[in-house]
Amino acid sequence: MSGFQMSRVFAYCRVSTADQTTENQRREIESAGFAIDRRRVIEEAISGSVAANERPGFAKLLDRLEPGDVLVVTKLDRLGRNAMDVRATVEQLAGVDVRVHCLALGGVDLTSAAGRMTMQVISAVAEFERDLLIERTQSGLRRAKAEGKVFGRPSALSAEERQAVLGRLDAGASVAALAKEFATSRQTIMRIRSARA
Repeated sequence: MSGFQMSRVFAYCRVSTADQTTENQRREIESAGFAIDRRRVIEEAISGSVAANERPGFAKLLDRLEPGDVLVVTKLDRLGRNAMDVRATVEQLAGVDVRVHCLALGGVDLTSAAGRMTMQVISAVAEFERDLLIERTQSGLRRAKAEGKVFGRPSALSAEERQAVLGRLDAGASVAALAKEFATSRQTIMRIRSARA
């Protein structure tokens, strides 16, 4: 018998809710030519917004993977909640010599040279999207301010009540007594006092 050992192939299938099934993902992996032992198919129902390393099924899978193994997923979101998380997961797996195949990207091995290039493009797009989101948020805030929208929590007390609080503070009333009298928090009374200073 030769010293060559076949790579062990694992599949990770994730659905967002318990009423969904991973059956389609398993079929897709099989029809792509990957014959995977049922014991090496890891399935879990967990939101895609959870980072890969915080998913219990994925964490167990990481413990089982050994150098030379292959991990197959149908889509990139199986590997993380966003492009940065996916990149970290792929780098972690490449670091322990596990190859990662993603069917949605034409079955490319993400740890290969072509796969790394694909990951760089995905990361660049993710950074671009994040920058756009920040830019949109900031311009939205500027527009709202220009339109006179007030941000933050509405004041707990009306203008008249604030004036009354200031008058009572001048008369020597304590913060605790005023908070009780105006049915508000001591922080509110202290904010009114410091706003005047």
